[in-house]
Amino acid sequence: MEAVTSPQQESYGSISRGCQWLKALPNKCCDKTMEIARKTKKLGQDDPRRIVHSLKVGLAITLVSLFYFFEPLYDGFGDSAMWAVLTVVLVFEFSVGATLGKGLNRMLATLVAAGLGAGAHCLASISGRKGEPILVATFVFIIAVITTFMRFFPRVKARYDYGMMIFILTFCLVSVSGYRDDQVLEMARDRFSTILIGCCASLIVCICIFPVWIGEDLHKSVAANIGKLGKFLEAFGDEYFKVSEESNENNKSYLQGYRTVLTSKSSEETMANFARWEPGHGPFGYRHPWKMYLKVGNLTRDCAYKVEALNTYLNCKIQTQAEIRGKIQEPCKRVSLECSRALKEMASAFRKMILNRSAAMHIENSKKVAEELKSLLKTSLWEEADLLEIIPSASVASLLMEIIECIEKISEAVNKLGEAASFRKSNATVLPELSDSIQQETVQQDSNTAMPAPVPHCVIIMSE
Repeated sequence: MEAVTSPQQESYGSISRGCQWLKALPNKCCDKTMEIARKTKKLGQDDPRRIVHSLKVGLAITLVSLFYFFEPLYDGFGDSAMWAVLTVVLVFEFSVGATLGKGLNRMLATLVAAGLGAGAHCLASISGRKGEPILVATFVFIIAVITTFMRFFPRVKARYDYGMMIFILTFCLVSVSGYRDDQVLEMARDRFSTILIGCCASLIVCICIFPVWIGEDLHKSVAANIGKLGKFLEAFGDEYFKVSEESNENNKSYLQGYRTVLTSKSSEETMANFARWEPGHGPFGYRHPWKMYLKVGNLTRDCAYKVEALNTYLNCKIQTQAEIRGKIQEPCKRVSLECSRALKEMASAFRKMILNRSAAMHIENSKKVAEELKSLLKTSLWEEADLLEIIPSASVASLLMEIIECIEKISEAVNKLGEAASFRKSNATVLPELSDSIQQETVQQDSNTAMPAPVPHCVIIMSE
């Protein structure tokens, strides 16, 4: 039989649970606070510029708020001064390029739309009180349709989408408000003036106080992506052929780093778009070829997709026997290593904005080894092996040869970008083959990212 609980027992149980919950509440609040503090600290440590950006936004909003606090400034603009505060909130972005792009879009769109709105009101008022709302509604409909359709053009959407949206908003606000308020020109003037003040305050604070140049971030991002592919190929040979358990543990992070390259297209396009708004700064001059960064990024992603296919064979269920794999181990590892050196040297020179063609030497070396690998695959070494066991190793060899072609295309694109952007040229001298110790010391001077290793046949001494 089921136990019967009295109302008093149920009430006592509810009170007991409530007391326990209240006792545990301080601990829960403390744990939640500590977790939020850890996340906040990590967010600031990952990129300290976020803290600076927050302070800059607060400073800019405080400056434009003075129009409300001081009577002389408030008397000049009245309630329209609030548009300056709203402009700072909407326009101020993390980087100079994004802030400058949105600011110019907002100012130009407001100026043009305010003028057209005032003109539409004047034309509509000529038709009398009955015809005015019909003409104003017609103008609003036509402008909204045309502007909205223009936003679908890719080039317009990429650079002027925000301006188009502000244009529609301002035109409707000025033209429609003029039906009830005769002070249309004054309203349009005050709106444009306060938006101009808000944009200028945002730009001055953003550019003059610890500016964040999105072009530099794009440059570093493209160089880092190239380097990640080089690190993967450096670790792939040891991991696939199982050189040692210690190397497997050390290479795990390198083998996963390439994944961020696959999803970098959207961020690179956004950064390139904002970078085109930035004025010349540092090594990035006026009319810097930002579009060419997208080409290098696309070629890098093409190579990353082949690297991803290569990565699937590390954990493939059907694996080639170690004896059969050993037949192609040496040439495959040499190709992987030469490709890694080419990419890492390319990334290092690109990051430093140096026009360095030493990566071409590693590409040529990898091509020579690839020819040896092709000849090996055409021999009768595979006749006694099972076809299913051959396919994984043969696919790995084929992908490595395709990666060589991708790296060569990346190298050509990087060199073209370097010439267009006037990268610094390095003095290169090709010397006869030296001893291993001298070669290792010389290559160390060339790159601080690639692992020092002897170079066959010749060595290149670089000096910036």
